[in-house]
Amino acid sequence: MTARQDVAQLIDHTLLKPEATAEQVSSLVAEARELGVLAVCVSPSQLPLEGTQGLVVATVCGFPSGAHHSEVKAAEAARAVRDGAAEVDMVIDLGEARAGNWAAVEADIAAVRAAAPAPVVLKVIIESAALDDEQIVAACRAAEAAGADFVKTSTGFHPAGGASVHAVELMARTVGGRLGVKASGGIRDAAAAQAMIDAGATRLGLSASAAVLAGFAAS
Repeated sequence: MTARQDVAQLIDHTLLKPEATAEQVSSLVAEARELGVLAVCVSPSQLPLEGTQGLVVATVCGFPSGAHHSEVKAAEAARAVRDGAAEVDMVIDLGEARAGNWAAVEADIAAVRAAAPAPVVLKVIIESAALDDEQIVAACRAAEAAGADFVKTSTGFHPAGGASVHAVELMARTVGGRLGVKASGGIRDAAAAQAMIDAGATRLGLSASAAVLAGFAAS
């Protein structure tokens, strides 16, 4: 099993509930520092954050539906970067993906990439539980072609579900180590986290970070 401190450095400690208060976000940041995780991920309206020394600050874009105009997503990403985000997790247009309009999906991602250029890390949420295998592969290819740094399974808000071992394996195989793979959505214990790591996840989006880490031993 992976050592606790190594798992911690894969975690985006996340609070994206729409009713989250500034006080709850402050508690998230404090807990993230205590747990020794890599990053915190919050809604863009909660930026800028205080007390994040030693933490990567991430946010979301076009969240959670992805059904936003590309220029709106781009503006949201640019504002988030101005407000201190080092990483942006954007949601693709699922309607275009389900319809097989991959040029439109790629253009949407590229618009956000242009608005938030490197060194900002761009993660692309494909909502894998809502796609079939062929669509998952095509979505990953579109993300890579548009210049993304990661592909990500899920928002955690879609009724189809969150991350699955099968989706992570397929995504990891498709991007072949050229992009990272973030598993997010429904990962609530160490066994589930380890399964995602074994499947090829290089980042974990967790709200239950403390519970997950409690199941890993220090090396």
